[in-house]
Amino acid sequence: MATCLLLGACIPQVDAPRRAPPPPRYRPTPVTHAPPRQPQGERVQQLPAPRPAWETRGAAADAHYVAAQTYVVRPGDTLSHIADRTGAGVTVIAAANGLAAPAYTVRAGQRLTIPPGRYHLVRAGQTGIAIARAYGVEWSRIVAANDLTEPYVLRTGQRILIPGGTQPTSAAERAAAFKLDIDDIITGGEPAIAANQRPAAPVETPRRALPATVAISAPIAPPGRFLWPVEGQVVARFGAGQSGERNDGINIAVPLGTPIRSTADGTVAYVGDAITSMGGLVIVKHGEGWTSVYGHASKLLVQRGQAVKKGQTLALSGATGYADRPEVHFELRKGRGPVDPLTQLPRE
Repeated sequence: MATCLLLGACIPQVDAPRRAPPPPRYRPTPVTHAPPRQPQGERVQQLPAPRPAWETRGAAADAHYVAAQTYVVRPGDTLSHIADRTGAGVTVIAAANGLAAPAYTVRAGQRLTIPPGRYHLVRAGQTGIAIARAYGVEWSRIVAANDLTEPYVLRTGQRILIPGGTQPTSAAERAAAFKLDIDDIITGGEPAIAANQRPAAPVETPRRALPATVAISAPIAPPGRFLWPVEGQVVARFGAGQSGERNDGINIAVPLGTPIRSTADGTVAYVGDAITSMGGLVIVKHGEGWTSVYGHASKLLVQRGQAVKKGQTLALSGATGYADRPEVHFELRKGRGPVDPLTQLPRE
């Protein structure tokens, strides 16, 4: 799983400028390397907002162990009924037997392999992050083990497989489970809702903050052409740095207080500073599985669950988190994978 490491140490050395001045937005300029440092003292200003769902609603490690078995499908069975009878999860059984979503069609007499393991029964309002922390297992491992896909909204009564053995995890594994990253928020930050319930529609104004217990619907319209979030010089590019550290986006140097604009229409999925290295952070979901990320902000101007338009100001730039200068950390993700923003942003 790709993570954005200390940004103060992930800025790569770059070639000296050519004889002609480089375009200001997408050609890097030489920067001075500095050792990693602690977050700066600049305080992140944020509109009054409820605490994230994973902080307000925890989860108990009360999974039930299901032994390996074979189930013979009975007349009238559905995969959901089979999951209830065996105690396993629908997506796990489907993946093990090559059943296609969303129908998961089974026929009488068919023999299904029921994968063994610990299965957690999801309760109302629980998030993937809280469940992962309860078992000391990284949420990304649970996503992979259960073949979870967009929009990553858990349902009450859903059973999810907890990877790993029944023995307690090591201190290092538990520490990793509590370390929050962008992928965790995107895929495990929404609270579980009833099976027949729809996520809430986004609101139009930051003055109305939706409760943390409400799951937010993601956009479905294609995002179209992306917009640069700020005008400035790219001082750190996407990918591995000289020391092997990885940057999942780009860093753009700008003056303090520069408006940070939404790269496309979307819905705000997260606003806060829970990821220490990022400082003030806004995450926006767009259609077709795209997500944009904006870090190091000093002032956050939107709320989770708010609908935003392309070019709308989300925050003001700062030097929060592990920033070495006033800058904006910007990422684009397709599904769970980070994409080099310079391949998606206009160059003229």
